[in-house]
Amino acid sequence: MTAQTPGAPTEAPTCYRHPGRETYVRCTRCDRYICPECMRDAAVGHQCVECVREGNRSVRQARTVFGGQVAATPVVTYTLITLNVLAYVAEVLSERVVDRFAMLGVWVDQFGMVRPGGVADGEFHRLITAAFLHSPPGSSFSITHILFNMWALWVLGSQLEQVLGRWRFTALYLLSALGGSVLLYLVNPTGAAVGASGAIFGLFGAFFVVAKRMNAPTGGIVTLLVLNLVITFTVSGISWEGHIGGLIVGGLLTAAFAFAPRANRTALHVAAVAGVFLLLMVLVVVQTVRLSDVTML
Repeated sequence: MTAQTPGAPTEAPTCYRHPGRETYVRCTRCDRYICPECMRDAAVGHQCVECVREGNRSVRQARTVFGGQVAATPVVTYTLITLNVLAYVAEVLSERVVDRFAMLGVWVDQFGMVRPGGVADGEFHRLITAAFLHSPPGSSFSITHILFNMWALWVLGSQLEQVLGRWRFTALYLLSALGGSVLLYLVNPTGAAVGASGAIFGLFGAFFVVAKRMNAPTGGIVTLLVLNLVITFTVSGISWEGHIGGLIVGGLLTAAFAFAPRANRTALHVAAVAGVFLLLMVLVVVQTVRLSDVTML
């Protein structure tokens, strides 16, 4: 035991993270000394950086009514818009982009002869890459095509992403796009198509289902959907198969998200996504086999 001289000055306490800084403030959680740089405002007093970090880990993430994590920024919507715009720039720079990545089931030349190329020839990437392309410069729709789709993606996507959560929204968008390509492949395999319209129609269907689930007005989305369906079936050069395929897949998948029982909800949502994907892939395989038999005759 060391004897202390009465009246001798005691050593000033220092911050546990910065030993060279004197301080008399303690963390209200761990009681360690902290300097101004390490202080974080708390309900009472201040906490240190480590206690705040540990507390955030134990705080339960806020969830939407559909089980998704609440996110302030629609990151997925921003990303999808960026990818579409970059793809359009690539189309402007090279005409080969559309030829290599547009949706095409079977390539038939001007003489009616089937040639290598398309989904039936193993180019399965076309089923999804076509959804990021749009009418190239010089075509009848040109810039109008991508502008409308990106506007719709921004308006609908940013809201749906907030409600469904990021991974559910991503699955919804991609599977709706895939559904549009698959229906075109089944109904008109010799037809070619580009555009995010299949995915956008999936968002139309999803928005309607979400509104019904939340007892919100549906008049606006129904009017917009009907108007686009009229355009789909009256304006030449539009792939109705892509639009209807996306609408069906988007509506059905969102219904699974919206009306799944709360118990084991996430597992059921994952199963719904996997089930829709597998069903679409089975349809693609069956059609590919059928087309292979036909082209061999």
